Amino acid sequence: MTQEQRASILKSIDRNPPAEPQAIIAMQHEGNLSLPDDYIEFLKYANGGEGPIGSEGYIMLWRIEELIELNSAYQVAEYAPGLFLIGSDGSGDAFAFDTRSNAWSVVALPFVGMSLDLASPLASTFDEFLEFLHTS
Repeated sequence: MTQEQRASILKSIDRNPPAEPQAIIAMQHEGNLSLPDDYIEFLKYANGGEGPIGSEGYIMLWRIEELIELNSAYQVAEYAPGLFLIGSDGSGDAFAFDTRSNAWSVVALPFVGMSLDLASPLASTFDEFLEFLHTS
């Protein structure tokens, strides 16, 4: 996805300034993670943000500096091991990467009653996830 396509999809989002490259590297090191390239490109465009997306959707994407703390606070490792939360729909569902395979797909799951059994696949990549929300 080009920056122009990303900007078009996220035109209604109140986005944060781009993430500092050092913050992206630090989070990956601290979390022992290697984030998908398309998500890193998003972070270089906007370090999270929130607002309407598509005709009826809403998205809250967390800042890179908040990811590890919020995953810990929601006890993701205990309730949904292998998932890594990146934001929410602003309501009761979280958006997460499924890190259990090499291709980190994006899933939705409820915050309350969080479990792997309740994770619903949304897209095979972060860019496809944004396109899915935009066209839904």
